[in-house]
Amino acid sequence: MGIYLNPGNESYKAILKGIYVDKTDIIDVINQTIGTSDKLTCISKPRRFGKSYTAKMLCAYYDKTCLDSKELFDDKKISCCCTYAEHLGKYNVIYLDITSFLSDTDKTSEVVKKIKAAILNELVKEFNTVSENDSLVEALLKARIEDDTKFFFIIDEWDVLFREQKDKSKLLEEYVSFLRDLFKNGNFTDRAIAGAFMTGILPIKKYGHQSAISDFREYTMIQPSIFSQYVGFVEADIDVLAKNYSCDREKLKNWYDGYSFPGVGAIYNPNSVCQAIRTGVYDTYWSKTETYTALLDYINMDTDGLQADLIQMIGGNEMPVDTSTFQNDMTSINGRNDVLSLLIHLGYLAYDNQSERVRIPNEEIRREFISTVRSGTHDVTTKIIKNSDQLIADTIDMNEEAVARAIQNAHDAGCFGVSPLFYNDEQALRSVVKFAYISSANNYLKIEELPSGHGYCDVAYIPVSGKHLPVLLIELKVNSSSEGALAQIKEKNYPKIFENVDNDIILCGISYDPKTKAHSCRIEKIKL
Repeated sequence: MGIYLNPGNESYKAILKGIYVDKTDIIDVINQTIGTSDKLTCISKPRRFGKSYTAKMLCAYYDKTCLDSKELFDDKKISCCCTYAEHLGKYNVIYLDITSFLSDTDKTSEVVKKIKAAILNELVKEFNTVSENDSLVEALLKARIEDDTKFFFIIDEWDVLFREQKDKSKLLEEYVSFLRDLFKNGNFTDRAIAGAFMTGILPIKKYGHQSAISDFREYTMIQPSIFSQYVGFVEADIDVLAKNYSCDREKLKNWYDGYSFPGVGAIYNPNSVCQAIRTGVYDTYWSKTETYTALLDYINMDTDGLQADLIQMIGGNEMPVDTSTFQNDMTSINGRNDVLSLLIHLGYLAYDNQSERVRIPNEEIRREFISTVRSGTHDVTTKIIKNSDQLIADTIDMNEEAVARAIQNAHDAGCFGVSPLFYNDEQALRSVVKFAYISSANNYLKIEELPSGHGYCDVAYIPVSGKHLPVLLIELKVNSSSEGALAQIKEKNYPKIFENVDNDIILCGISYDPKTKAHSCRIEKIKL
């Protein structure tokens, strides 16, 4: 058992001891490509979406030195597939975590040389015909002939150099050449390699309209295709977790769902789901990742109205995007569409392939956006968030004039996607209110049409766990009075659903008069 050559199955055994969802049927999809022209697979998806779990699982399955791996997989989904026995433990595995090479060297310019040397050193120890004077390709070919066994390459975080060393063009060119030598080599690839699985965050770098390694079959957050159900947890996976662990399915969906693909449906962030189940805390787990800094950098660019679009999305709207120009790197960013495309791959936006529109997928990401905007440098965006913070404070303080004025200002700003010409119904008024309360995501869960008492409250803001804040129940009226809106909350007993809640309840009636173009507000506080 080596570090890079046939690393064994200990990492996968450790995974099985934690919160585990069986996604081993992905192996069958990969097995069907082995030995074919589709044998090179590259899957890109966001950090914390299970890339390394998959890589370690594949090591355990393909590694010919893992004599006990059958015991690990016999009770898993893959065991029911016709390709299971054909490929179990049949290959020499080369496993590379590119991040480990980057963090384990003082000279980043030497990373590619270090990768080659690490593989070669283990080949020399394992195979009699391999010499330390051989090139890596020569050594692999000799080993394949000596052992009569092909190699299966598993490369985790393959794109880390493009993300963290994006300005070092010479290093990146050397790295691409290394990959081409292995996987686009007519004298070597088909003879020595049974298959390859690369995973990272970014798709393979484009040069013009061509991929740097064109023989790989790519699957991305924009087009995951046959790997859609393996991007994250699907509803069936959440069923399994709900059966085996204590969890709140509604909270899981609100916090970590929101990605979806045709034929598969809802996709949840797997790491965040497991963290929430393990700790019982439904919160954001993204700010500790490296992509958080990237998010701030690109939002601050504010190209082609990007800031306004992000504010729209924080408010719950979808925005159009053209993903075709994105060059799959973090340096060739030439406008709004490239930034939004990058944020799709980073997992901060969900993409609808049919409508070609993007949205913020869930509460976890919405909070990250708000936190990022707060710390940003764009004056207009920062002002919108601060105004929203003040509005929430004024609502809690029952400052009716200030609330009415804030809603009026939000309406006049025209940033909520509703033309003033069509601002004549409660749906339009609701759009304005949701925009005005945009920063509530930090402390509140927003629910529209909340069923309670004898009807449905237009908008309810419910404090998240651990926040000692009042519940905000908002009823909206057009061509009627704010007093009437407040009266409806009482008459239909909307607060009833909170009768076992210890928080104060703020009742807020907001109205709009199309004739005078004025908003009014009435607020009361109750405690059940």
